[in-house]
Amino acid sequence: MTLRPRQVRVPAALAGLAAAWALAPSPAAAHPHIWVETKTEIVWDDAGRVAALAHAWRFDEANSASMVLGLDVNGDGRYTTDELAEMAELNATSLGDFGYFTFLKADGTDHAFAAPRDYRLAHDGTNLTLHFTLPLESPAEPDTALVLEVYDPEFFISFRMADGDDAVVLAGAPGGCAIDVARATEVRLDQFVNLSEAFFDAITATESLGVEIVNRALVACP
Repeated sequence: MTLRPRQVRVPAALAGLAAAWALAPSPAAAHPHIWVETKTEIVWDDAGRVAALAHAWRFDEANSASMVLGLDVNGDGRYTTDELAEMAELNATSLGDFGYFTFLKADGTDHAFAAPRDYRLAHDGTNLTLHFTLPLESPAEPDTALVLEVYDPEFFISFRMADGDDAVVLAGAPGGCAIDVARATEVRLDQFVNLSEAFFDAITATESLGVEIVNRALVACP
């Protein structure tokens, strides 16, 4: 597996894209080599707890083309879920080394993830999309607010939440929940001015990073 500077590994299926990273003089000079557009469904269980995140990550066209080289087994010009199954497994399982580039806090408390499930890759003729579900190790019961962040702290991968209202959606959430998505520096807190101190502790957790690389969804429920 190709290594990043300071021996940081790249997800297995993306390893072939990482060679240029060795040319970067330092993490501070890093710039993205992979671009990913994300959509996420935040899933509540029947007990009213946040139980899982269902991600759909769409890779840029150039990297998608590199990733599927040699995978058209039957030569029909299309890439089926079966042909992409091994790569999907490599992606989903190796992402654990990076915390799945996903950070979740409920009322200021971090929540870890169990092993991913329901992973698959889909190819639309141009772009690859990785679908996978991240169950929480312990379901979250936020009294005040939930903060979801998706980003690569080293900025090797540039994540951006998709445009539109479906970038982050709630499944099975209590009625009356409010959600606000902040792409890059677009932090808007006007809907959440009455929230507790724990909420604001959560959103400042990444203040040492350039906020231009952090995608954030803020969810508040009554």
